[in-house]
Amino acid sequence: MIGIEGQPVLTAAEMRAAENALITTGVSVDALMERAGTAIAGAVRRLAGANEVLILCGPGNNGGDGYVAARLLAKLGVPVRVAALSEPKTDAAKSARAGWLGPVETLAMAKPAPILVDALFGTGLTRPLDASTTPTPNRSPADAGAQLNPEGSPSGLSWAPASAGERSVVECLHSLANAAQLSIAVDLPSGLATDTGEALITPPVFNLTLALGAVKPAHLLQPAARYCGELRLLDIGVPTASQAEVLKVPSLPSPGPDSHKYTRGMVAIIAGTMSGASDLAALAAMRAGAGYVTLLGESQGPPHALVRAPFSDHALANDRIGALVIGPGLGRDDTAKARLEAALNAGHPLIIDGDALRLLDPDRIKTLDVPVILTPHAGEFDALFGKSEADKITRARDAATRANAIVVFKGADTVIAAPDGRVRIGQGASDWLSTAGTGDVLAGAIGAMLAAKIDPLDAACAGVWLHGDAARRLGPAFIADDLAEALRSARASL
Repeated sequence: MIGIEGQPVLTAAEMRAAENALITTGVSVDALMERAGTAIAGAVRRLAGANEVLILCGPGNNGGDGYVAARLLAKLGVPVRVAALSEPKTDAAKSARAGWLGPVETLAMAKPAPILVDALFGTGLTRPLDASTTPTPNRSPADAGAQLNPEGSPSGLSWAPASAGERSVVECLHSLANAAQLSIAVDLPSGLATDTGEALITPPVFNLTLALGAVKPAHLLQPAARYCGELRLLDIGVPTASQAEVLKVPSLPSPGPDSHKYTRGMVAIIAGTMSGASDLAALAAMRAGAGYVTLLGESQGPPHALVRAPFSDHALANDRIGALVIGPGLGRDDTAKARLEAALNAGHPLIIDGDALRLLDPDRIKTLDVPVILTPHAGEFDALFGKSEADKITRARDAATRANAIVVFKGADTVIAAPDGRVRIGQGASDWLSTAGTGDVLAGAIGAMLAAKIDPLDAACAGVWLHGDAARRLGPAFIADDLAEALRSARASL
């Protein structure tokens, strides 16, 4: 099992293409299924100990992986049972089913086990499970996803519609997961849309998800990600590459003997009507490692290391400014508009956040010849780029191309996109970040990274990582002031 930091993120179509490319070299689907099942069995054996394992198998290749894993676990002496949603539908899954010599229970009748493995549906699911529990006229039971009867076919399984007294697929899954000591999903918890992160049903929250071959968008995008639990990658020998990757620990420079405040980077932050927000951004820039931070506007108080000065064109003309942050607490009045226009004309690398995003046009950003990083939350993103039904990765990538800027689409599943199509996706952000001022802290942290002359995409990624790590260190019920202070510990950990 491999950690997912820095790993490529593939859509369902990209994963199929990667597998098909391998198949053209002579590796069969059956061989790929054997690899997947072997990897699953190895992971489950390490975690299960002497406990009984129940594997739920669906009709497709995900279920085939489950049959292979069951066969290998049994061979290793692990007590294992199999429950199926239906007869296998693909040739490879049928072959895998034939290799399992034990009984196959129906999903509706399956008894719980301490270890549950969900191999019902992996990547590619497009419809809710509950809506298709009972077959409809002129539609095959296999397509409908009906429950099984234990009699009527050579293998002991046949399709029969779920009666009013039977449980739905989702109810069975919840019941078995709740009764298990450890629940493991193969590739994805059943009921999640691979590419969009949509939850087609409300699945149980799994303890662990084993991603097969590559990380998928649903492992990271909300709301799907909340059901995956811990994520680990299983290598099944499929070469993968993507412009999208999981956010990883940054590699940041440390000061040397010849360093001084300007070589570490100077950040200027423009204050507005709510000076507390710009204060937070300034403190964050300092704690993230900037050598010199100046706050331009009406503000006063500690820390004493912060240089405060009136806002003026002269102050903006300082050619030592390595990053200019505007937006936190800026307001939307005429003064705010004038300060934003001055910032856009100042010729410094920009981080644009908060209120400033409500006053901008993407076409105006595209005309700038300096690096620009935009940090919108969902509401600000909609205001700037318009609403869309597309998934978050697609929206962030399209926005970055449109504005010719780095876009940090914030949230529990922050997506960072560059104009050239590169994307980095954060994982596991603390739910306690949902408090006022944390976005201001992020803007300041990114400002410190950009002022240090780090590549703009890397600077945005480093700021997001430091922000998330600081939150993890704080635990519950912190405030933005705590978060800004904790950036120091996050930076020190690198």
